[in-house]
Amino acid sequence: MTKIVFFRSGGVFYGFEEQGHTGYGEAGDDILCAAISSMTMFLINTIEVAYASSVDYTIEDDDTRIRVCAKAALPEFESDDYKRYAVSGIMMGYYCQLSDMLEEYADYLDVSVMDKPYEK
Repeated sequence: MTKIVFFRSGGVFYGFEEQGHTGYGEAGDDILCAAISSMTMFLINTIEVAYASSVDYTIEDDDTRIRVCAKAALPEFESDDYKRYAVSGIMMGYYCQLSDMLEEYADYLDVSVMDKPYEK
């Protein structure tokens, strides 16, 4: 199962941590894992390239853990409203997409939210 915990501060999504393989298919042929990985990299690239904001992320293949945090989503780090809304919006969009996927893949995904201040 892949567990994904989203980080939220003051009602604003700013990051997440993913851990584990979904187990939906054989390693290397798991389309659910591939979809999640693809969406995660899309999010990282969009924040870095399209929104010109830094995003802190680590990918640990050993224990299949990915951690992504974008402080530009939070008002205490980003004064540009448009950039802040864009970064937090794509984080919220990813949360909504994964939550929708739970309808079909609840045996393979666990999605939750943790309210906590930003920490690198």
